[in-house]
Amino acid sequence: MPITFSFSRAVASAAVIAALAMPALADTVYVQAGKVLAVPGEAPRGPTTIIVTDGRIASLEDGYKTPRDTSVRVIDLKGHYVLPGLIDSHVHLVSDTGGIASQLEDVTLSPAAQAFNAWDNGMKTLNAGFTTVRNLGDGDGAVLALRDAINDGQVTGPRILDAGASISASAGHMDGSLGYRDELRDFFNAAGNTCSGADDCRRAVRLQVARGADVIKLATTGGVNSRIGAGLGKQMFEDEARAIVETAKLFGKKVSAHAHGADGIRLALLAGVDSIEHGTILDPETIDAFVASGAYYVPTLSTVNGYIERLKANPDAYEPDVRAKIEWRIGITGKSLEVLYAEGVKIAFGTDAGVSKHGRNADEFELMVKFGMPPAEAIKAATINAADLLGLTAEIGTLEAGKSADLIAVKGDPLKDVKVLKQVDFVMVRGDVAKE
Repeated sequence: MPITFSFSRAVASAAVIAALAMPALADTVYVQAGKVLAVPGEAPRGPTTIIVTDGRIASLEDGYKTPRDTSVRVIDLKGHYVLPGLIDSHVHLVSDTGGIASQLEDVTLSPAAQAFNAWDNGMKTLNAGFTTVRNLGDGDGAVLALRDAINDGQVTGPRILDAGASISASAGHMDGSLGYRDELRDFFNAAGNTCSGADDCRRAVRLQVARGADVIKLATTGGVNSRIGAGLGKQMFEDEARAIVETAKLFGKKVSAHAHGADGIRLALLAGVDSIEHGTILDPETIDAFVASGAYYVPTLSTVNGYIERLKANPDAYEPDVRAKIEWRIGITGKSLEVLYAEGVKIAFGTDAGVSKHGRNADEFELMVKFGMPPAEAIKAATINAADLLGLTAEIGTLEAGKSADLIAVKGDPLKDVKVLKQVDFVMVRGDVAKE
């Protein structure tokens, strides 16, 4: 009996050791697609099987392949057109309320409440087919926390790159205290994002880096929604802009610039930013600077949809000084895209969702086509170009072996009618099915 017991225990121990030594079984999925735009800008593939293993694309095989292992899941998208997960380079996930109602939220919603709103808006965005976003402004850290929760697998959501709080000159567009009582100034500037002078602007950037920002955003001009009657021209000095960009680059961070007026666009480009958001007013000198810089243009055309819809529902949704700027913005939107696309400036897709409604991100495609971009180029702007701008080319933007399994499926051919991207039937992010 003792010998039998000893032998059994030895066998059991050997079995445990062997089990621990065995590699974990790979999690594999076969996606059978009717048509695949694997690399936007190149010809689409016909019937294809995309093999996904452990959240990454293992291979793309011609035809409809069936796994030998019957336990492997097969996803039937034979009647669909499959594309890489889309990328929105400019969102604000904490809200899409807008106008005076948004100002009220600033003083009523806690950071915890904003985090729940950000998650809900992130899911709307993911379900719309946008598997990656760049969040360009988050004063209370709600989206920084959401980003980390998604990365840790605690919650489902799109991949997020976050800018922390946008850097602004004092009294500039991103000064959160504009329009409020003087004694609330410290409350609204608690994120430390406003600065006066080059040294102070370096401090503001370092603070956002310390908070965990992936990218730095600055405002070199006034803005449509800000409560200041100083127009939409330059609101930052050259030494301040250069200090912000140089400090960001010191820490390996890319820089995005909110800029409407030509003088502020030119200031940002000469300082070395990676992208211009909005870029509404151009002159010949600014166009030349854009071409020479190699920076991306992020048009954010669909902001006008948010403005038009809110004003239709409530003509008093905005303060009169803001309303005047909105009406100007509606009238001029799209003109810069027509010019800059024709000049060969790189375009990256971005909506400014938050001003427009979350989950409606694909509305931007229709406007991009309206103002001069072929559907194929608009799709490329939301995949390959946006991935390059975000520094994620090795991870996303195309469907190729080794990349993250971020893919979507639609009915219809988006190369013929970009509006089909407004109705996404299937979403996979990092190999996990988020919508089907």
